[in-house]
Amino acid sequence: MSRIGKKPVVIPGGVTAAIDNGVLSVKGPKGTLTLGLSDLVTYSVEEGSIAVQPANQTKAARSHWGMQRTLVSNLVEGVTNGFSKVLEIKGVGYRATAQGKNLKLQLGYSHDVDIAVPEGIEIKTPDNTTVEISGIDKQKVGQLAAEIRRWRKPEPYKGKGIKYRGEFIFRKEGKKK
Repeated sequence: MSRIGKKPVVIPGGVTAAIDNGVLSVKGPKGTLTLGLSDLVTYSVEEGSIAVQPANQTKAARSHWGMQRTLVSNLVEGVTNGFSKVLEIKGVGYRATAQGKNLKLQLGYSHDVDIAVPEGIEIKTPDNTTVEISGIDKQKVGQLAAEIRRWRKPEPYKGKGIKYRGEFIFRKEGKKK
């Protein structure tokens, strides 16, 4: 039994949910998100909540149950509050600037790294070493943050690179003399 799947997803005020042709659409103050529904799970929109149940008692249906409930929860959370990730850049000469729909990174390479920001995602750079990524789709926000981080992962000796805010970088001792 899925402990997560048992709980219905509460729909806050100002948010509407509807199921049409195998697609769940959730509309809220920040926008609209859709999710293609799995055949292994049944969904029902009730008064103020969305319930998710396995269609049958097979192992595949039970394994999809909790994940699908979490995806539905992410839709509701995204259209009400949105999601954000904060990246911190550490290193001499490393910096980031947001230029319209592009992010320009200077990471010690011989060239600047330009990253195109996808539709529905907003990037802010409050200072040269901080990048704030926000949007209503959790998957898109996390994917863009991972792609930016991939350009210069934090190294364990000096901690230089791009890291998530709050991420712990295991530090190694340098050479001994």
